[in-house]
Amino acid sequence: MNVPALENILIVRTDRIGDVVLSLPMIDALKARYPSARIGFLVRSYTREIVSGRDGLNLVLLYDDDRGVEKPLRKILAELRRHRFDAIIVTYPTFRLALLAYLAGIPLRVGTGYRWYSLLFNRRIYEHRKTAEKHEAEYNLSLLTAVGCQPGTNVKPVLETGGDALREAETVLEEHGLRANPFVILHPGSGGSARDWRPAHFGTLAARLHETGIRVLVTGGPGEEALLAQVRADSNGTATILRRPLSLKVLAALIKSAAVFVSNSTGPLHIAAAVGTPVVAFYPPIRQCSSARWGPLTDRKIIFEPSAADCPRCKGGACQSDVCMESIRVEDVQKAVLSLMRSSTSVARVP
Repeated sequence: MNVPALENILIVRTDRIGDVVLSLPMIDALKARYPSARIGFLVRSYTREIVSGRDGLNLVLLYDDDRGVEKPLRKILAELRRHRFDAIIVTYPTFRLALLAYLAGIPLRVGTGYRWYSLLFNRRIYEHRKTAEKHEAEYNLSLLTAVGCQPGTNVKPVLETGGDALREAETVLEEHGLRANPFVILHPGSGGSARDWRPAHFGTLAARLHETGIRVLVTGGPGEEALLAQVRADSNGTATILRRPLSLKVLAALIKSAAVFVSNSTGPLHIAAAVGTPVVAFYPPIRQCSSARWGPLTDRKIIFEPSAADCPRCKGGACQSDVCMESIRVEDVQKAVLSLMRSSTSVARVP
């Protein structure tokens, strides 16, 4: 494929936390291919801390304002034109994003090839992500073949936590009485991105870990206060709830301090993997939501993923409810947590 030398490249990822984390390896791949290029990233305001200050990244543009409201089309267009990008890579396209790239007059526009508006891209990659034949991070890197990159096999994102974030995390741990103790983080929410392991199970797990002398901190996002309170109640009051909201960088530093991170499939799970914290993760038997597509990219993990064939309701057919997630037993998850705490590197899969 004939690709001109690129000097000014924009990566676009305007969806959620985990999606942005899994797009980070694109920066390294582009920088390896075009070491003198200026690389920008277009994200939403609430995910900007994931990319801000990252090595190899020169510019962060925001798709929305601090209230989460998308900027007017003309305002984003003016920004894109001002920066004179010679290539744009849209990882998860929408019609609006494809139209922006086209109207901005960016010469090389990369996106997927199967959508009705794909004609607005002039370099198209023909892959159906819904088939989950590859991991999301691999799909992201596949797009770079359209700009002459051969990304290789290193798809694991890495997040560095700076000194200020680490110091703030230490303060948070001090406030919650956790600084001098090994502790486990439970993150029971998923923002509706997957089938969930029930809050009651997280609460029971917290109580059982407490019985073995392990402290538990429960974290969640905005609007999940009731969920966290339910987990604490189901833990017989033994779990500690994170009492104040944190920036993503401080949250990453806090997660880095934990012995293990236990979570449904959600963005902070990918943060945990990227900062090197061992993870226990729950995935439903749905191809599009599977660990094959969205699993944490770390060697220090134990994944619970029920088989659809064993579900008494679905009987191997399409997933109809959370019944399958009920087959994940608290005692097995407890053993997984303790196993990860004993081992410096662990790889396992629990059917």
